[in-house]
Amino acid sequence: MIVIDAVTKRYPDGTTAVDRLTLEIPDRSITVLVGPSGCGKTTTLRMINRMVDPSGGRILLDGHDIRERPVNALRRSMGYVIQHAGLFPHRTVIENIATVPRLLGWDRSRARARGLELMERVGLDTALAKRYPYQLSGGQQQRVGVARALAADPPVLLMDEPFSAVDPIVRKGLQDELLRIQADLGKTVVFVTHDIDEAIKLGDMVAVLREGGRLAQYAPPAELLSAPADEFVEDFLGADRGIRHLSFFGTEGLELTAEPIVAEDATTEQVRAHTIPQTPYVLVTDTEGRPRGWTHAADRAAGLPTELLPYGHAFTYGQDSLRAALDSAVLSPTGWAVAVDAEGRAIGVAAQETIAAAIRGAHATVGPRDSVRGVLA
Repeated sequence: MIVIDAVTKRYPDGTTAVDRLTLEIPDRSITVLVGPSGCGKTTTLRMINRMVDPSGGRILLDGHDIRERPVNALRRSMGYVIQHAGLFPHRTVIENIATVPRLLGWDRSRARARGLELMERVGLDTALAKRYPYQLSGGQQQRVGVARALAADPPVLLMDEPFSAVDPIVRKGLQDELLRIQADLGKTVVFVTHDIDEAIKLGDMVAVLREGGRLAQYAPPAELLSAPADEFVEDFLGADRGIRHLSFFGTEGLELTAEPIVAEDATTEQVRAHTIPQTPYVLVTDTEGRPRGWTHAADRAAGLPTELLPYGHAFTYGQDSLRAALDSAVLSPTGWAVAVDAEGRAIGVAAQETIAAAIRGAHATVGPRDSVRGVLA
């Protein structure tokens, strides 16, 4: 466990970056530091590995003051990932990943084997091992940065806005990859971000900091969203925090109906049989059951030419959250969400009213301060 005990960082010009911050960071979990610019997030992270020394207070690692350890040994026991990856431009991918193992005295073949193993773990093709950073995309460079931080198998991983410089699609992939790696390895991760959505998705615990490095609230994401400590936290979370909270309620048990689903080769009689009073549309699937789009049931049943309307996006039943289901329904021109299985086959649809009832039921059965992690949209 990492304990930050009444830590202050004050610079010679009088600026206070961190003010009497106290946190207990649990083992084998992801703790996220989030807040506006100037709130001391990065300074706090750098004090954990002594890139910055505190002006007051102390930081304990497994009960021992980090100042009692040689600074180089301390830093080598912690992986560190920064924005833009911070790779050595004159070294290949495999050489970058092997940096700390080589410093620790590993022989070249062992360090290379470890590097190749980690490339696979972070989702990098090992064929990229001999390339240089400039030959990689931004997302690939960040994956190399994560692999390098994990190379010596450190118990602690420090991450300073590591995904903020890549586009949203790549960023989501990197976030998912981090969660997958964490599920496998169980590191103690301290993650800095300014993005509250990223904090809620990744964090087991989230620390919201005010300007000047003062702690505003420290709680699991679900509690943060349901019970913000004060107006500052509420404003920082944003007006749509209720929608974000739906990320913690799963779709298991959401009532579906398969009635208005027909295959693209369905006969007019089959279309009539699958037309229901609640909607004038039927969902058309391909011959393998994957959704193609909605169409007007009456025209299809009459054998008239029909145009397929987009279905927005589907949600994976039992894996995605009620937030994903609601988003699916809102984006659908029919107001119905499409549920698919893990292979992408349509297994049913749900109306907005049905999803709303499930949301009311979820709120009724889960207390406002429960800290279940849930699934994330």
